Amino acid sequence: MEIAQIVTIASKEFWDRIRNRWVLAVALIFTAFALVIAYFGAAQQGDVGFRSIDVTIASLVSLVIYLIPLIALILGFDAIVGERERGSLDLLLSMPITRLEILLGKYFGLAAALTFSTVAGFGLVAILLSAQLDFNALIHYFGFMLSSVLLGCAFLSLAVMLSVFAADRTRASGLAIAMWFFFVLVFDLLLLGALVASGGQWGGEIFPYLLLANPADVFRILNIFTLADVRSMYGLATVFPPTLANPWLLGLVMLGWIAAPLAIATWRFRQ
Repeated sequence: MEIAQIVTIASKEFWDRIRNRWVLAVALIFTAFALVIAYFGAAQQGDVGFRSIDVTIASLVSLVIYLIPLIALILGFDAIVGERERGSLDLLLSMPITRLEILLGKYFGLAAALTFSTVAGFGLVAILLSAQLDFNALIHYFGFMLSSVLLGCAFLSLAVMLSVFAADRTRASGLAIAMWFFFVLVFDLLLLGALVASGGQWGGEIFPYLLLANPADVFRILNIFTLADVRSMYGLATVFPPTLANPWLLGLVMLGWIAAPLAIATWRFRQ
């Protein structure tokens, strides 16, 4: 495996997103939403202005869980199948470059674009709020930014896996939307429905471990459980053991969600 080949493909993917202003648009969306939530999130309670970093992060988590997975899936669903339909994949494979280098180059390029837009969008808000935040609050906020990047990379990895398996772009886009619905909307409803239907007798002990099977839930727990003022509001303290909510452990789970789909995609792409 040649690192230079991967870097070349990744650079092309990244600068393609820069040139079509995709990165700028996503960064501006993140900045606008974050500022509105930070300053007007409590408007329904008759309070306008920045209140606390805990409340701001809790509100941003709810936004990010819906927005970043969707953006990542849309960004990566045609990474491979799109090249195949355009006929450029055969051209790439005719060159002295391996399938693994193509796959990793495309993934890292798209991940760099998504990371740049996420950090730029939320980072600008951190600069604007820095005068109102102490050191601990900034640490919490930067941790939120890092976990947002990991969430995006996890769903981008899933999107690339779909792109390898899909027969055409239409099916790939449909599978990407279905995956978004499942992980963001349906998964938690299924777990809660099972708990309620069984009166709490089924799944109570394995419920925290089942939440780890969803990168969106891992992201939520990673951010909310470390905020004492917000943790009880979400009810996580009663269903999720503190030992399992270790930030380093949850970070490793997120890395697993990035690596596993890429490994499956690599295996399939080589077939």
